[in-house]
Amino acid sequence: MDKKELMRRAVALAEESVAKGGGPFGAVIARGGEIVAEGANCVVPHHDPTAHAEVSAIREAARRLGTHDLSGCEIYTSCEPCPMCLGAIYWAHLDKIYYGCDRKDAAAIGFDDDFIYRELQLAPSDRQKPSEIVLADEAARAFRLWSDKPDRKEY
Repeated sequence: MDKKELMRRAVALAEESVAKGGGPFGAVIARGGEIVAEGANCVVPHHDPTAHAEVSAIREAARRLGTHDLSGCEIYTSCEPCPMCLGAIYWAHLDKIYYGCDRKDAAAIGFDDDFIYRELQLAPSDRQKPSEIVLADEAARAFRLWSDKPDRKEY
């Protein structure tokens, strides 16, 4: 499949999601023009704020391919990924992102992902969600255990 066909599938998934009570977002992960996995927004039907189309597609692709590293794959998504999904795309090592609508289009219909993008540029103390460091020394023990573990699997 070419990129237009893959994007059309992502758009179709977004439209199907709306019909099923989900948000207007769909995503396809492909490798070599072949679909590896698909996802649609299921936040409301699944009562899961992380059930975005991109995250759902990444989870399915990782499961199907048996790896957390999706290098060699690309994602086609009906809208520019939100910061959570963008982070997941980077962690999954997807090679390229294709999207239809952008974050301004999403904001125009009530999905203000751009707000979170702006928040990320602020110092934690200046964000609308307060943050506070608690028990840093105790929490760092797990980091030391990880650093000292000779058979750890880097990701």
